Amino acid sequence: MAKRDYYETLGVGKSAPADEIKKAYRKLAKQYHPDLNPGNAEAEAKLKEVNEAYEVLSDDDKKSRYDQYGHAGVDPNYSQGGGFDGFSGGFSDLGDIFGSIFGGGSRQTQSRTGPRQGERIVVETQISFEEAAFGCEKDVDVSRIDPCDDCSGTGAQPGTEARRCDACRGTGVVTTNQRTPFGTMQSQSECPKCQGRGKIIEKPCDKCKGQGRVRRRKTISVNIPAGIDDDQTLSVRGAGSAGANGGARGDLYVTVRVKRHDVFERDGTTVLYTLPVSFTDAALGASLDVPTLDGDVRWTVPEGTQTGTRFRLRGKGITSLRTGSRGDQIITVTVVTPTRLTSEQRDLLRRLSDGGDAGASDKKNQKKK
Repeated sequence: MAKRDYYETLGVGKSAPADEIKKAYRKLAKQYHPDLNPGNAEAEAKLKEVNEAYEVLSDDDKKSRYDQYGHAGVDPNYSQGGGFDGFSGGFSDLGDIFGSIFGGGSRQTQSRTGPRQGERIVVETQISFEEAAFGCEKDVDVSRIDPCDDCSGTGAQPGTEARRCDACRGTGVVTTNQRTPFGTMQSQSECPKCQGRGKIIEKPCDKCKGQGRVRRRKTISVNIPAGIDDDQTLSVRGAGSAGANGGARGDLYVTVRVKRHDVFERDGTTVLYTLPVSFTDAALGASLDVPTLDGDVRWTVPEGTQTGTRFRLRGKGITSLRTGSRGDQIITVTVVTPTRLTSEQRDLLRRLSDGGDAGASDKKNQKKK
């Protein structure tokens, strides 16, 4: 069966931006996740198909080759366009026609007996604002495929062995010749006796039912670097599902969600903080405790500070993933206007408004008399 179009698999158009592709992938990955579909072989196959599509469309280079050449551009074992440089498009069409009639796809079926990399796994984890700033280690629970412990991945009961399939001689494919108006056509298809595995297991392992692999839950410790931002994804090489036929493990992708902070906001490596200051402290200046990611620091509000004035605390921001240096903290002052005043306080404010001192107010009153 020919592979589905990757864009069709994810349900997006060819002009879809990266964030739309990522959003569609997450939705489908959650829909077909093994935890929500226990024992559902169809859901597992769908998840594998979705993972494969996203692996190509999320990589700019692979996506470009796929857009230009289709599956043949990203899979050297794909059955289309074999070896006719400059004419791959036309011959691939003929290959599709003959394949549908005579059961083609030989290169794709041959790869079943060779090493295949395991599936990638995508999970999410939530961390605090401070953990994002300084880095941390987080344990994430994953559901992945591992080699069966009982049979050591052979698929056969302990003490027994699988034998080579005599129908396909261990290749997993069978070759047939058919006479056609175009001459004798040779085609290859999956071996019906061993279902393309190249071996026969007469006594399957009771635990894995002859698959050689089982799904289990695993807790993996992930190192989250200082400076990571919300919605960024980390790659943990070789922490995904086990491969088949000696293939390498897939990778684990951890998308990080950073919780909102009660008082801080973030702009890149800069920490933003709004400092409420009383009318008196803003007018006369004051020494105040200001919260930072490293704890409270003593900071002096300059005399005559106005609302909206910004000040910088060097080196009190977030570590840069690229350079390793820390950003700054920006303090934005908000002058708090008093709402409940005594008559004495009102009088003092009026005097300030009239001239800035009590003497000016007294002179004005004497003139009125």
